[in-house]
Amino acid sequence: MSPEFFRPPLDYPRIAYDQMLSHGAERYPENVAVVFRDVSLTYRELDALTNRFARALAALGVARGDRVCVLAPNCPEYIIGFYAIARVGAVASPMNPSYREREIEYQLNDTEAVAIVVHTNLVPLVDAVRVRTPHLKHVIAVGPGQSPGAFVRSFTDLIASQPATPPAPVAIQEDDLVALPYSSGTTGLPKGVMISHKNLVTNNMQFVACIRMRESDRLMLFLPFYHIYGTMLMGAAVYTGATCVLMERFEPVECLELVQRHRVTLFFVVPPVLLLLSNWPELSKYDLSSLRTTMVGAAPVAPELARRFRQLTGVPVLQGYGMTEASPLTHVNPVHDESLNVVDSAGLLAHDTAHRVVDIETGERELGPGELGEICIRGPQIMRGYWRAPEATAAALRDGWYYSGDIGYVDERGYLYIRDRKKEMIKFKGFGIAPAEIEALLVEHPAVADAAVIGKPHPEAGEIPKAFVVKKKGQDLTAADVVAFVKGRLANYKVPGEVEFVDAIPKTPSGKILRRVLKEQELGKR
Repeated sequence: MSPEFFRPPLDYPRIAYDQMLSHGAERYPENVAVVFRDVSLTYRELDALTNRFARALAALGVARGDRVCVLAPNCPEYIIGFYAIARVGAVASPMNPSYREREIEYQLNDTEAVAIVVHTNLVPLVDAVRVRTPHLKHVIAVGPGQSPGAFVRSFTDLIASQPATPPAPVAIQEDDLVALPYSSGTTGLPKGVMISHKNLVTNNMQFVACIRMRESDRLMLFLPFYHIYGTMLMGAAVYTGATCVLMERFEPVECLELVQRHRVTLFFVVPPVLLLLSNWPELSKYDLSSLRTTMVGAAPVAPELARRFRQLTGVPVLQGYGMTEASPLTHVNPVHDESLNVVDSAGLLAHDTAHRVVDIETGERELGPGELGEICIRGPQIMRGYWRAPEATAAALRDGWYYSGDIGYVDERGYLYIRDRKKEMIKFKGFGIAPAEIEALLVEHPAVADAAVIGKPHPEAGEIPKAFVVKKKGQDLTAADVVAFVKGRLANYKVPGEVEFVDAIPKTPSGKILRRVLKEQELGKR
């Protein structure tokens, strides 16, 4: 299958990112853009509020190139803030609302942010670090119960006196930065990922084309906007004129009630949510007939889990692939023909994107179909580099290719298969073992709710796989049962040499297993 034939080139407008909102508002002004609790905004209203906040930012002195952090859960003000920051030519740097003072201080100082848009509940954390963040001039509170203090301005008060007409135009170039998200990484301090207007515009349009999103679609969005997956969903919906049904965080009863009430058509999840819903006895009580597609991303999903959800709900599950450094989408399975959906694959290339697989040792020798190596990506959505980190940028971007650090292969038809992270490969007597492969098998066991695998140092083998297993409630399971289940299904050297039962697997908010945490816990036992 030729990628160019399957997903031909797109024609991308050379526009600033905020004009994606203008596009949606001009074409579908009375479409509902956002639904959040008892608030409903049309695209005409969303664009007008964005203009008012952009004018307020400009009046505060926020200018082209300035960094503005955003520390809030999903809410209408997040969308307004993000697009208003872009509209004045500034750079939005999203923050995880679960951050503590140390993390907030680090990102404010690393970005040299001049302002922060922060949810009222999180203002005390920002206040606590203000004396150690010399560049920060403005704290803007959003959300209920706004109580401006000496250093805090109210979002509502700021926009009250501003007109809804567009602010004075800013000369924005397509390669100017628009977003500076920080990659979670598994080692070292988080790195700012430099995303340009061109990166986000092209990737939003790539995603819309791949998913075949339309203005009549309604998206269930509990995935956080501060994560690049959520940023992409927000941007794609806004460009298309679709409706975003927002939740601050996932909660199964509220989520499925919203799906049912608003006749949601597109459902975007991460593996932990799919796992919870597939094991949830109340699932069958809800009418999910409006759902056209469920897409899972941000972390690999076990094929058996995708099949189980499909059987329970009748809704196809598509797996996609990407990374913060690619704005994020690079691959996704086809939506129009379920026979082309390969559940254990990350899918086919997005439009105008190329991939290759290179040897792990040197990164210079290109490998053929089916050969395991490091995945490299090239396309208009690839980042400009890491913020003030030239060495890390040079290591990741080589000759126009982004070296992802992910290990996998591409088959003869062009489908990508991710097996693991390069730095998390287990080396057993010279053999490379991908923990994710063992994990995907373990969760197929009827008594296993979740699992993670790490490499444990071994005097003879170098490393052996150690499995951490979460049992389903009421199930009896022994370490011997787990080992027996893997034997015969995977090569002997991939069978866990040790099994430990735990209450939960540590994960990032997007669902990636924090193997680093498990390894640190393991070292502490020695």
